[in-house]
Amino acid sequence: MLGFGNGEVFVSLLWFTLFFIWIWLLIIVFADIFRSHDMGGFAKFLWVFGIILFPYLGVFIYLIARGHKMGEHAAQDAAAADAATRQYIQNVVGSGSPAEELAKLADLKQQGVIDDAEFNRLKAQVVGS
Repeated sequence: MLGFGNGEVFVSLLWFTLFFIWIWLLIIVFADIFRSHDMGGFAKFLWVFGIILFPYLGVFIYLIARGHKMGEHAAQDAAAADAATRQYIQNVVGSGSPAEELAKLADLKQQGVIDDAEFNRLKAQVVGS
């Protein structure tokens, strides 16, 4: 008969949670090793080899030695993702308001870059959108 009593369920859940925290910590450390541009290939190999050979000690030493860099790398990645998102939104939305677009079209018409027919066609696109 299998019985759980005297806090065995709590201890089992605690070990289960700690196991997944350990797995997540390994994922974070390996991701940081491979996204580090300030380390060469041989240094990355040594860190990976050390963590595989001595998992707990290797991760502990990595967190002490390069923990500050992990935060910097995360901040750089977040800034790059934010810049890419802003660039994408600006490309999708367009360059400006319809009034600005019409002013640009009028300037192009005055300079003779576009003729009346093209001005009217582009104006219809701007006003229609």
